[in-house]
Amino acid sequence: MPLYEYTCRACGKPCELLVRGDEKPLCPHCQSRRLEKRLSVVAGHVAGARGADPAPGGCGRPQCGSGGCAGLG
Repeated sequence: MPLYEYTCRACGKPCELLVRGDEKPLCPHCQSRRLEKRLSVVAGHVAGARGADPAPGGCGRPQCGSGGCAGLG
């Protein structure tokens, strides 16, 4: 089940949703189906990359989100 990022065209709020098959997702804020898929960054783990600099925008850990790294402060 893939996780997609959307922006709602009705209320303008962003959201992440798990979507199955041909399911038509709803905005969790306003229940609109007018969602626009956003491009998202894929985070991956590389074996043996200890001590490497984190990717721009964060380290890829879920708790850091996509705008900075909580582990760098």
